[in-house]
Amino acid sequence: MLVHTVYFWIKAGAPASAQNQLVADCKQYLAKVPTVQQLFAGPPARTVKREVIDNSYSVGLTVIFDDLAGHDVYQEHPLHLEFVARNKPQWAKVQVYDFE
Repeated sequence: MLVHTVYFWIKAGAPASAQNQLVADCKQYLAKVPTVQQLFAGPPARTVKREVIDNSYSVGLTVIFDDLAGHDVYQEHPLHLEFVARNKPQWAKVQVYDFE
């Protein structure tokens, strides 16, 4: 199994709808890539503030794949590329964490 976790920070001054669009597009585009086994996307949770919690991001995304090969297919899939092209103009920062 490969877990692909991505955090997105939306640019200051982006439309108020940018966060909701990003979450919706994760589900509409990325979840349809055939190698995606599970997908979760949303804004930071309203957990109790603690020193170890970073909730400075706008949207978090976690995608589960069977293996590295499935992840690699996802990276080049037209739906992933369309998602990036559609949303990238609103991103100030993107951070990725992958683990097996």
